[in-house]
Amino acid sequence: MQPVKAKVEILDAKTREKLCFLDKVEPHATIAEIKNLFTKTHPQWYPARQSLRLDPKGKSLKDEDVLQKLPVGTTATLYFRDLGAQISWVTVFLTEYAGPLFIYLLFYFRVPFIYGHKYDFTSSRHTVVHLACICHSFHYIKRLLETLFVHRFSHGTMPLRNIFKNCTYYWGFAAWMAYYINHPLYTPPTYGAQQVKLALAIFVICQLGNFSIHMALRDLRPAGSKTRKIPYPTKNPFTWLFLLVSCPNYTYEVGSWIGFAIMTQCLPVALFSLVGFTQMTIWAKGKHRSYLKEFRDYPPLRMPIIPFLL
Repeated sequence: MQPVKAKVEILDAKTREKLCFLDKVEPHATIAEIKNLFTKTHPQWYPARQSLRLDPKGKSLKDEDVLQKLPVGTTATLYFRDLGAQISWVTVFLTEYAGPLFIYLLFYFRVPFIYGHKYDFTSSRHTVVHLACICHSFHYIKRLLETLFVHRFSHGTMPLRNIFKNCTYYWGFAAWMAYYINHPLYTPPTYGAQQVKLALAIFVICQLGNFSIHMALRDLRPAGSKTRKIPYPTKNPFTWLFLLVSCPNYTYEVGSWIGFAIMTQCLPVALFSLVGFTQMTIWAKGKHRSYLKEFRDYPPLRMPIIPFLL
């Protein structure tokens, strides 16, 4: 005996207007499959642009949710919201990370029209300026390579408008800090070589830590999967921070920029670190809440981003 086919009506979440009626839908169909069927009648709303939900003001259903497991009858009513034009996470990351790398180098090489004609293509006499360029370039090259070969994204796309916001943040701060660090009148840190060496050590350790956490998170999720697991420390000592915080990748990221700020003793870098810390704290708290909600056996000692404090 074949299972009874389901019927699905899709209404506009704002106007309640009926947009589509799908007849003879398999009861084991996923939301992703229903989105594909919806796209056939409304090509302008491709699957990544769709948000389907059980309640007009409720949460979006996951692509992997199965129709017969949802609290609906033989005729399911789903509400549609347009998420707007979408762009892939990979494209966004590559764009927002390539920008700072290129922009910083323009100031480092003192291309014309930045500091005045007599300084065109001149080089700073301070070692810390060259070291800062190496560290900054390394950081963003690392991010680009991680985007291409390490990160596995749970969501394939994000709203197109976000790329303009993200690029303004990353590119703007890169230009601001690069202008002062590479300025002909730039003065080295107050405590000289000792301050630079300490800051460099902080930066390198945190960069290694950040990369180690990204690799550990990558190994938790098989390619093409959206599986979520509790991250635990591995044999790599840099991952032991998982014992105390839920998002050590953010902890190490903030640490890297604090090290860079100490190294350059530059106010724009300090402000960039502060803004970044604020945003990453918001993300870390959100992920921490998700872990607690999803896993009953989640380690109770962990904090979102700063051990014992925050």
